[in-house]
Amino acid sequence: MAHCCQQIQLKFPVRPYELYIGLRYTRAKRRNHFISFISLISMLGIALGVAALIVVLSVMNGFQDELRSRILGVAAHIEITGFDNTLADWQKVAAESRKEPEVQAAAPYVMGQGLLAYDQAVQGSVVRGILPEQEDSVTDIGHKMRVGSLAALRPGEWGIVLGADLARILAVQLGDKVTVITPQGQITPAGMVPRLKQFKVVGIFRIGMYEYDSGLALINLQDAQKLFRTGDHVSGLRLKIDDLYRAPEVSRKLASILSGDYSIRDWTQSHTSFFSAVQMEKRVMFIILLLIVAVAAFNIVSTLVMVVTDKQPDIAILRTLGASPGSIMKIFMVQGAIIGLIGTATGLLSGVLLALNIGTVVPFIERTFGVHFLSSDVYQISELPSKLEWHDVWVIGAVALVLSWLATIYPSWRASRTNPAEALRYE
Repeated sequence: MAHCCQQIQLKFPVRPYELYIGLRYTRAKRRNHFISFISLISMLGIALGVAALIVVLSVMNGFQDELRSRILGVAAHIEITGFDNTLADWQKVAAESRKEPEVQAAAPYVMGQGLLAYDQAVQGSVVRGILPEQEDSVTDIGHKMRVGSLAALRPGEWGIVLGADLARILAVQLGDKVTVITPQGQITPAGMVPRLKQFKVVGIFRIGMYEYDSGLALINLQDAQKLFRTGDHVSGLRLKIDDLYRAPEVSRKLASILSGDYSIRDWTQSHTSFFSAVQMEKRVMFIILLLIVAVAAFNIVSTLVMVVTDKQPDIAILRTLGASPGSIMKIFMVQGAIIGLIGTATGLLSGVLLALNIGTVVPFIERTFGVHFLSSDVYQISELPSKLEWHDVWVIGAVALVLSWLATIYPSWRASRTNPAEALRYE
């Protein structure tokens, strides 16, 4: 027995014999083709689950980024206002805010509610007063104009820019005059009546978010101050910063820089519920799709159990040659780990390639089968966006490998408990 063990050590001096035998068992095909087929199915199942996880999370990351860019194309990264929702000294606040290096631009605004009427159509809307020359530095509305421009909002000319869906609801076009009715009333001999003012449509924009396209109207800041009777005050100041993900940190810095009592709110607070819901959906999808990987990984259990049953005589011979129970466990753990490693690597490679080329693959499938996954008539986003996060890739790969390794423990332990005498009784 010592001589045999010495032969094994002499023949394989570079690597342990457990690794060698485990690799041989993985490659062996002549005795039981069914076991090899089950091993292949396990590999493909892991690869499919890993690839699906990477692609789905990449698409969800793309959707999240697309929605965030559209929302923040209209909303501000950071808003500063007084505790009474007015700001009297906005020029001073803007100058102090720009002392923070991460602040790129600042623009004042006046916000109010109003009813827009044209002919027989009436629609409620948010009316925002802006300075066109400064608004372009904090939002993307100027780049989303379908007709007209923000520069046409000149003080005293009572021009108005509407969202595309709002213009469609009112059935107005460029040059039409709409009536804005504000809740700030005026006293007349007949009693309190709402204030009305006619505005000329000088532009129409489309952001791609129904909330803004159907419920936002822009007018000049001075016109808004007269309309809502705010005097020289504004509703607040909108800031744009270098890195939108650092908005909470920049907000805290501004709180220490600004000399006065102001309310500072960043986009993570303004849209907390929306982005929290998207993040929660992403986590739930990760867990659901991870179950696919888990089912495929634990197919390794059935594969190894059949291999252990098939290799009972080999196990008995190895035990009689001096192999320890731990060595037997390593042999079958190597085999299961190889299945998991190949499946995970294949899934990572195919998933990354598909996620990086989703913009090419999806249109090809649509043309081939005559389908359209995201109709522009129904969805605001008509193409599948994709953003590959390498952190997600490494986490998915690590989890798949861990699940594959855990699936090898029981069959390997069962193999190590084989009694050589019982295994060789009928041989």
